[in-house]
Amino acid sequence: MNEPILNMKNIRTELVRFMLQYKFALKEIETKIDILKEEFHHIHEYNPIEHVSSRLKSPQSIFNKMIHKGCQFNFEEIKEKIRDIAGVRIICSFTEDIYKILDMLQNQEDVKVIQVKDYIKNPKPNGYRSLHLIIQIPIFMSDRTEHVYVEIQIRTIAMDFWASLEHKIYYKYNKEIPAHIKQGLTDAANQAAQLDKKMEDLNKEINILKEQDAKNGSEFSTELLQQFSQHLFPLE
Repeated sequence: MNEPILNMKNIRTELVRFMLQYKFALKEIETKIDILKEEFHHIHEYNPIEHVSSRLKSPQSIFNKMIHKGCQFNFEEIKEKIRDIAGVRIICSFTEDIYKILDMLQNQEDVKVIQVKDYIKNPKPNGYRSLHLIIQIPIFMSDRTEHVYVEIQIRTIAMDFWASLEHKIYYKYNKEIPAHIKQGLTDAANQAAQLDKKMEDLNKEINILKEQDAKNGSEFSTELLQQFSQHLFPLE
């Protein structure tokens, strides 16, 4: 077999291996999140995670980003400069849940948090809110261990609703967006943030009521038990 064909075969093999490591990294993260969801469901009786989605950039999308970032066709350079090839999005019920999940991921021994961008405390100018993480996890291949970058976005239902519609409004519109539409989207993002805050406050109030009911019920049960005991075993 001549040298050009061998080179092409080697490149294809490395490309397949390169893409597989990101596919496996997504599976690792999804498994970790599933474990957290099940633990919360069975032990804490509350699940902060509404749903999870993942995506893997196509080779064409990676190639386009290589051009944009000025990358050479070198897998190590691509790996270091394009850190969102594998992406996971976690949708939560409340804003405080976002930071709970961040803490849980940071406590995973094999998860290394490389970067945190908090667009919740510091929204983008258009009003976009979300927590973005770049993490790195080990993937054990047959002949090597790869440390793979994964981008994780964590946001509430309201944040995700706004971001999805904002993307649809802008999609394939390559001209300058009129100022009044930009302002309208920013206003809508602020309203979504107010809704998040209101719902979180209501949730905290109902949790306080639940705790009070549980405490009162416990006191009531203790009093009944004492009366029952006195009836069965009266003091002489």
